Amino acid sequence: MGELWPVPDVLAHLAGRWRVERTVRDLAGGDEGRFEGTTLFSALPEGGLLHEESGTFVWQGVARPAERTLRFLPGSSPGTADVRFADGRPFHDLDLTCGHHIADHPCAADLYRGEFTVLDADHWRTVWRVGGPAKDLVLTTDYVREG
Repeated sequence: MGELWPVPDVLAHLAGRWRVERTVRDLAGGDEGRFEGTTLFSALPEGGLLHEESGTFVWQGVARPAERTLRFLPGSSPGTADVRFADGRPFHDLDLTCGHHIADHPCAADLYRGEFTVLDADHWRTVWRVGGPAKDLVLTTDYVREG
């Protein structure tokens, strides 16, 4: 690991089950949380992948179940994805053909900037930097392919 790993087709690459470990750092307050769980990318009937993440999030010593659902649809060019929230709202684009991608998502007064890096065939990472009037966070997620 350490070099970028180009992915010619992001949807084909992500399909399957991944073990997920995420740290959430509040840069303003100094708190740090942790999420551990799994993400399943399964085929959608209309094309693309359904991203279903579930696990446990620990924040300030309190553990809670956590989950989220996204849709990874075919993107505007071959091998890319159009990532959407479960309700269909746009989230960000994703192009890993060079093994690395940066995407922005404005959310009210905050800006989410995601950096996606494929480390090898079975490992990838996202780092989201969230900045705005109410948030100053860094979320780092490591994915390891299962099975």
